[in-house]
Amino acid sequence: MKWLNGYRMRLILVGFVAGILVGGGTAKADFTFGEPMNLGPVANSQSHEQMPSISADSLEIYFMSKRPGGYCNWDIWVAKRVSLSDPWEEPVNLGPLVNNSVSNWAPCISADGLELYFEANRDGNYGGVDIWVAVRKTKDEPWGDPVNLGPTVNSSVSDADPSVSADGLELYFRSNRSGGYGYTDLWVSKRPTKDEPWGSPVNLGPTVNGPDDDRGPSISADGLTLFFDSDRLNGTRGWDWDIWMTSRKTKDSTWGEPVRLDIGINTIYNDDAPSISADGLTLYYSDYYYAGGRPYGHGGADLWQAPIIPIVDLNGDGIVDAADMCIIVDNWGTDESLCDIGPMPWGDGIVDVQDLIVLAKHLLPAFLAHWELDETEGGIARDSVGGHDGTLNGNPLWQPAGGKTGGALQLDGIDDYISADFTWDTWKMMISASAWIKGDVPGQVIISQTDGDGTGYGASWLYTDSSSGTLATKLMDPQPALVSESVITDGTWHHIGLVWDGSYRYLYVDGAEVARDVVALSYTIACDGGLYIGAGKYLEATTFFSGLIDDVRIYSKALSAEEIETLAQ
Repeated sequence: MKWLNGYRMRLILVGFVAGILVGGGTAKADFTFGEPMNLGPVANSQSHEQMPSISADSLEIYFMSKRPGGYCNWDIWVAKRVSLSDPWEEPVNLGPLVNNSVSNWAPCISADGLELYFEANRDGNYGGVDIWVAVRKTKDEPWGDPVNLGPTVNSSVSDADPSVSADGLELYFRSNRSGGYGYTDLWVSKRPTKDEPWGSPVNLGPTVNGPDDDRGPSISADGLTLFFDSDRLNGTRGWDWDIWMTSRKTKDSTWGEPVRLDIGINTIYNDDAPSISADGLTLYYSDYYYAGGRPYGHGGADLWQAPIIPIVDLNGDGIVDAADMCIIVDNWGTDESLCDIGPMPWGDGIVDVQDLIVLAKHLLPAFLAHWELDETEGGIARDSVGGHDGTLNGNPLWQPAGGKTGGALQLDGIDDYISADFTWDTWKMMISASAWIKGDVPGQVIISQTDGDGTGYGASWLYTDSSSGTLATKLMDPQPALVSESVITDGTWHHIGLVWDGSYRYLYVDGAEVARDVVALSYTIACDGGLYIGAGKYLEATTFFSGLIDDVRIYSKALSAEEIETLAQ
């Protein structure tokens, strides 16, 4: 009977997830960080931009900058955007009430958008640097005169880098007041309600604070994860600033041992001032280096962002599918960290409906099409995910035992190809495509999108350069082709991948990145025709692929480097 009840529970939950997909498409879960992206030359200038604070709706980002047009050396600015898919607009200075004749730093916007905390060394201070707050009645009104938080929060030394919790009841900051464990420590002040004064600050303790300099705290919206930066000696280089994080089971629990973020976030440069989005899915931060910052930067200090990606491929087979859903079901109601992936990427301590919702978002439509090419006969290449079955044209031959992952399809380079009714508007959407290939002729096309309406659009997603035999893409044509230096026409199996994240194209060979755009693309032409596998969009004679193709996959998201590497194994 216990087994039967469990079986019934699984059926109920499977039905629940199916409904989610049809309708809309104190352990901590594992997660990873995607490719960092510079916020671009509008938000960033050739001067310095640092200490970002993202609003709860992620449509405003506050930061400090030395750009021209301010009132002092450092001023606080805000950049806005209409939607998450729109670019950042020209930043606006917050004006002479917030900014004055002294420097103002480290802004923190409250969850309701009506309070702006920041640090300054201005008249009315109790120490070297104090924390101040400016208030407005509505988001459409200007900021009022800043008010010092008073001698309970501020001390006779420096108190800075404020971060207020989503409920407005906790204020994290750095201070070099007495009672700490390093040069500067992280502290927290609390209050029972937003109408009451802040209480006496409490040091976060020796588990969080190291012997050196800890600063720049950013508390997550759920209050369970704290990001900060530190120059503690076990950082990336040992002496620069790195971003760290610490977690706790509940808001009443103690903070755990800090963990340094991925090497993709932390570099040989100074990476600091984290700011976590309200949904926990994006990390904003600044990268600063005296010689000009990491590649693709615009000044001495720039604003960057990186996606935070929950690991939803629970069984590690490279596919997010029903098998991963069953793992969640089997651990329902427990605190199994493998399955605790929502609502924040680090989980909430229990495997429940929130984790199913997160998984559902990655099940469909993220995995759009999968032509395994494992058939043994017939003229149809089955799409096991999206139902976009392909039609074999010419006389390609099935090779049931000749593929890289099972079978494969052999094309003759003359008139063989697959046509599928799969359409995807790459002008509007992110896309990732991958395949295994084995060929030896340059200039041929592996995947192309057709000129569906005869307007001249369409593009070669993945092809081999005609002169060098290296992997290339013309996705987002008429933008310049992106050509790698990685030869894939040597007659051996290669895994190839293309990622378009809405701004940049990336090419991968055998799990490693081999090319990327150095500047964001300004795309204006829609591309939404059908798909050819093994030929160019006009079926030109020179574009027909000669060799073996296996395991073609398409995703409606920008796969991370780690996800591409997994597919190539």
